[in-house]
Amino acid sequence: MRILIVDDHAVVRAGLRALLAGEPGLDVIGETGEGEQAVLLAGERRPHVVLMDLRLTDPGTGSGAEVDGIAATRRITSTLPGVNVVVLTSYGTRGDVVRAVAAGARGYVLNAGPPEELFRAVRAAAAGGMGLAPEVTAQLVGGTIGAGPALSGREIEVVRLLAQGHSNRAIAAALHLSEATIKTHLVRIYRKLGTENRAGTVSEAVRRGLLEMGG
Repeated sequence: MRILIVDDHAVVRAGLRALLAGEPGLDVIGETGEGEQAVLLAGERRPHVVLMDLRLTDPGTGSGAEVDGIAATRRITSTLPGVNVVVLTSYGTRGDVVRAVAAGARGYVLNAGPPEELFRAVRAAAAGGMGLAPEVTAQLVGGTIGAGPALSGREIEVVRLLAQGHSNRAIAAALHLSEATIKTHLVRIYRKLGTENRAGTVSEAVRRGLLEMGG
C-alpha cells in the first residue's frame, strides 16, 4: 500500500516514515511539507493513501499556506480517483472534521493516538471505507477534539528535563535510558505537540498546561 506523507514539520514526517516502515504492507513513496507539492506528487505517484496535515504553513513566511490541507484534500479527491486522503493532525474542532470530510477525506486521526488507530484508518480508506479515530466519532457533536495531547508520564519527564536545558545525553543519564530511546521519545513528543524543536516543545507544553515552569 503506497502512502504519501504531507506535513510541514520535518521531524513529524521523519517520525511517521519510521512508524509506517515498521508496519507490514505499508510503503511510504514520498513526502512533502507543501499543499501544492502534495497535489503534484499525488498525481505523479498515485499513492493509495495521502496522510494530510490540515494546518500547513508557508515555508517562506511561516503563515498559513496558500494551499492548506483542506484545499489540497479537495483537489486530490476531486481529480484523482483511487487516491484517498486521511487527515492526521494534533487536534481539531468539529468544524475541522466536517470540512475535511466535505473535502473528500476518508479518515481523520489524531496523531497523539495509538499507532493502531492510524494503521486502521489507512487500511479502511484504501479499501474505500471511512477511518475515524474514536475521539472523532464520539465528539463530532461536541467542541474541541483532542484539545490536549496525551503525553505519557515518561514523556512529561523528558519535557521537564528539556525545560531545564539538559542535553539528550544528560536526559538519558537522569532517566537511566539510552540516548536512542530519548530521541525516540522526542520524535513522539514533537509529533503529539506539533512542534519541531526543543524550545518550541517546552513553550507548547507550558501553554497547554502540561508543564509548570514554576514547579
